[in-house]
Amino acid sequence: MANVHPVNKIVYIIIAFFLGGLGIQEFYAGHTGLGILCLLFCWTGLPALFALVRIIMAIFARSDANGNIVI
Repeated sequence: MANVHPVNKIVYIIIAFFLGGLGIQEFYAGHTGLGILCLLFCWTGLPALFALVRIIMAIFARSDANGNIVI
């Protein structure tokens, strides 16, 4: 399995909402390759749509006692 580490749910959603078109939330979640891919294609608008999907996934993800989720 890939190297997985939890991220704070609220922080992830805020980053994805404001900087999702650049893929910054993927760097925060530890997905560097996906973050670079989003940066390369930020001019297309696709990373913004991808961020919207990730926001919805994060909203409905179950968080632990510390408010962390695994993306």
